[in-house]
Amino acid sequence: MNDRKAIERILDQTGNKNNILDVLSEQLSLSDLNTLLLEVFRRRTHGSPYADLMKAYAANRFVQPSALDPIELKQMEIRLLTVAADASFRAIQLSPVAPLGSCSVVATSDQNKIISALRGTEVVGDATNLMALHICSLLKEKKLANDESPVRLCTTHRHVRAQQFNKPGLLPHFHLFCMVSSGKDKGSYSFEKQALLDHLKVYQHIFSSLFDIGITVRLNRRDGYTDSEGLVQRLGDYIREEAPDIEVDELKEENRNQYYKGMQFSIFVRLNGQSMNIGDGGFVDWPQKLLGSKKERMMISAIGLERLVQLHSISKDGAADE
Repeated sequence: MNDRKAIERILDQTGNKNNILDVLSEQLSLSDLNTLLLEVFRRRTHGSPYADLMKAYAANRFVQPSALDPIELKQMEIRLLTVAADASFRAIQLSPVAPLGSCSVVATSDQNKIISALRGTEVVGDATNLMALHICSLLKEKKLANDESPVRLCTTHRHVRAQQFNKPGLLPHFHLFCMVSSGKDKGSYSFEKQALLDHLKVYQHIFSSLFDIGITVRLNRRDGYTDSEGLVQRLGDYIREEAPDIEVDELKEENRNQYYKGMQFSIFVRLNGQSMNIGDGGFVDWPQKLLGSKKERMMISAIGLERLVQLHSISKDGAADE
């Protein structure tokens, strides 16, 4: 509502209320709009006083640094990427920007939650979306194949989100460890079973090596599959059989959240007497939309590195005190 009022106020100031938004958003090509906005920002910054830049830095929540120790963060990144690489997830270094609409076009994210940028880009708000685009682009160009065996990628990446965070001390930028598996539907949920097992084994290894604890996985039903209840039940049975050290819970009630399809999982750990939700993942239909093939399958997942680094530091301090 406040955004709508602000837009109406701006349109009133232009004196061209009925036409300027249509011209900018629909009649101009993206290239011409980019050229226009580049000139606008060039004029706004040309000759800008040093004092204004200092004020802008102090007032802008997006540019403030994290208080996290960067050395500990980098060490954690290397540790997680190495674990994933040992499990056949190829590490990839993503660009800081993605094509405009990378989150809002294929997923359910509002573009206002993303930092839209110039030159047809946006600041990465979800690395799994960008990895999915990368995989689909290579598949379309026949530079990659996922017919015989799944494609598995992983990364660590600094994300920026534009929505307001309610808790004090939280920054709009944060680090995530992400994995993506891409494959084809071969019947009997074979891709879904293997992809879920692959992701969970990585997370189990991470927490057993870092904290000497196991993980609990909660499987949540989502619509988007013909038989989501049967899918979740068969996935639960498969994980219990193939990875009995991973505790599995199943939620039978279907959640109609449109982000994940068929099944979404949450990862819980118990540390210092507390149960904590540490990450999540699930199946998405992005490659079906991007490649126009109903046979495409994809699983994504992620855990937050800031929280993991903090928990690891607490765990080390506690061990030192004993």
